[in-house]
Amino acid sequence: MEDQESQEIILKGIGGSPGICIGKAYLVDKEGVDVVKRYIVRKDSLSAEVCRFKTAVKKAREALRQIIDNIPEEFRQHAQILETHMLLLEDKMLYDRTIEVIEKEQVNAEWALKKVVSLVKPMFENMTNDYLKQRAEDITHVSDRIMDNLTGADHVDIARIDKRVILVARDLSPAETSQIQLERIKGFVTNRGGRASHTSIIARTLEIPAVLGVGNATLKINNDDIIIVDGKAGIVVVNPTEKTLLETEERRERYEIQRALMVRQSYLPAQSKDGVRISVMGNIELPEEVVSLLDHGGDGIGLYRTEFQYLSRRDFPTEEGLFENYKDVIDVMGTRPVTIRTLDINGDKALNYIRDNPEPNPALGLRAIRYCLRKPDIFKTQLRAILRAAAFGNVRILLPMISGVDEVQQAIVLLDEAAQELARQGVPYNRDIPVGIMIEVPSAVIMADILADMVDFFSIGTNDLIQYTLAIDRGNRHVAHLHQPLHPAILRMVKRTCDIGREKGIPIYMCGEMAADPIFTPILLGLGVDELSMNPQAIPMVKNAVRAMDTSDLGAFLEEALRLTTPKAVEALLKQTYGSIVSNIEPV
Repeated sequence: MEDQESQEIILKGIGGSPGICIGKAYLVDKEGVDVVKRYIVRKDSLSAEVCRFKTAVKKAREALRQIIDNIPEEFRQHAQILETHMLLLEDKMLYDRTIEVIEKEQVNAEWALKKVVSLVKPMFENMTNDYLKQRAEDITHVSDRIMDNLTGADHVDIARIDKRVILVARDLSPAETSQIQLERIKGFVTNRGGRASHTSIIARTLEIPAVLGVGNATLKINNDDIIIVDGKAGIVVVNPTEKTLLETEERRERYEIQRALMVRQSYLPAQSKDGVRISVMGNIELPEEVVSLLDHGGDGIGLYRTEFQYLSRRDFPTEEGLFENYKDVIDVMGTRPVTIRTLDINGDKALNYIRDNPEPNPALGLRAIRYCLRKPDIFKTQLRAILRAAAFGNVRILLPMISGVDEVQQAIVLLDEAAQELARQGVPYNRDIPVGIMIEVPSAVIMADILADMVDFFSIGTNDLIQYTLAIDRGNRHVAHLHQPLHPAILRMVKRTCDIGREKGIPIYMCGEMAADPIFTPILLGLGVDELSMNPQAIPMVKNAVRAMDTSDLGAFLEEALRLTTPKAVEALLKQTYGSIVSNIEPV
């Protein structure tokens, strides 16, 4: 028994998709190849090398097209991810620059591709936005496919696996993940990737457990090892003991029962015991996520991040392309609200334009509304598309990273200009829609009383508000533990924002990660947040948390919480007062 105990290994990663599964590991590891640099002197050989690269790209494109054409129905909603990979195959970042390196440096295609990828990936990896950071994975997936064709390596054929297993791989691309057959694949574990990766998004849509970013999974796990995947905790247990297996199986059964119960109840309104009702909305990044949002009982879209359409392109999206994308989402949502946030990226980096002088601190640089106001033509194209789409549904516009009055004034001028242009052209549009701002910069909280007179709603983005208020980089492992939603300074900022909202008669929404955790629901209700928006999978839990509470009890609790001076003290009070409610709601 002691020997068995010693064999149990616990690997930690990132919870990519919640749930628990137990089963045999199936390694689909691709070791890759050592790329050797070769110089090519003869001109005709250099031309042949360029042709070899182009052929490898063509084969990769044909293989992806075949996958897209034969994609199973349950993955059909994610076809756009694979279409983006198709665009990346001939994007100037990879395609043109690789050819340029082959010709100028007179080297083999493998080496040229490897060099270009090593230059391009850091542009995304150095971004502060988690979603954009994960786009480096798309570069990797596409370049791997080309590299495999150059070296003659075999592709993983997930569709041919014919037994019930848990996949273990260095990485799984969206194309590979889309070939998963639910009756055979219980879950998966990867060395690379993160929660915002497209592979993770697909796993959550399929509701299969996944742990990503483990780092050494393929070294620690062997074929046919019994493993446990806990997609919520981000843990993989290799060779679990009998005791661990029994405990995990009990937790898995409880999780499935509670999840089924919550999903069945998710269509009920989020109404407290004493009749207070709030909206519980979903955050989406891809149009395909709308299905998951509705399946989990979302009352609408509280945050539609629009960056995806701008990424991995040769040029900016057209007004027509943006309009069609927004309209597709609005059509599915019907009369439910759709809150479209305008472009929130550092455009020069995210849009494939490499600058000579990259920003040393992009989190404090030219991003979001600052970038849009610097590029009014690009901004107005998006505003026109949103106004046109608004003629077909219940749309709200959300302006990100507002720090003062001037930014709001300039944005509204451009919005009005966009509406006037559409009117002159006789194009259907709707200007009579709510315009709100993100409260995610401390100066916006301080100026909230002035800003409230200029807009129709506030949406608190707690992720950035915490980062900027506490000077914490969540991506820095040395200080990530200080990223604390219950810090008294954060609670006071949220309270001030909500108090001013009530005073000025505008609603207060929240779309940061704080909204998604039911342990915070009592304090957010007590502070007066009118609407919560989160990842779709969290909607049933938060709705249940609201239904389990009596808001008449929140006054005294909130008064005591606001007197406390440390995050730990606030957390202890929360757990002491509402811990039993939340523990009965959240799947374990």
